[in-house]
Amino acid sequence: MGEPWPSSHHLDAAHLFCLAPEKGPAGGTYYAVDEEGIPFREIAEVIGRRLDISVVGKSPEEAKEHFGFIAAAVPLDNPTSSKLTRERLGWNPTHMRLLTDLEQTDFFLRLRAGAR
Repeated sequence: MGEPWPSSHHLDAAHLFCLAPEKGPAGGTYYAVDEEGIPFREIAEVIGRRLDISVVGKSPEEAKEHFGFIAAAVPLDNPTSSKLTRERLGWNPTHMRLLTDLEQTDFFLRLRAGAR
């Protein structure tokens, strides 16, 4: 279940939000997208591995019952490109990509230990 999700490191997105008012015209639309399509299943598998929990596929009905309202976002295919953003603002992401970040962060260790 799940379609590819676009992603960007939060620091790259923050850099774009600083560039937009400096270099872009008023009312411009920009997309902070480093990776255009990471399969949702891959994201779930990394999170499951890091939390030491199994990842199982669910039907749309099972997902809605299990996850509630957020389940509606999982099957959406929302292709997003930052090609024009990069050309117009000179934005170039430099930080870790999502799956690498999920693999290397200590967030899951802290979460499993009960820390916030």
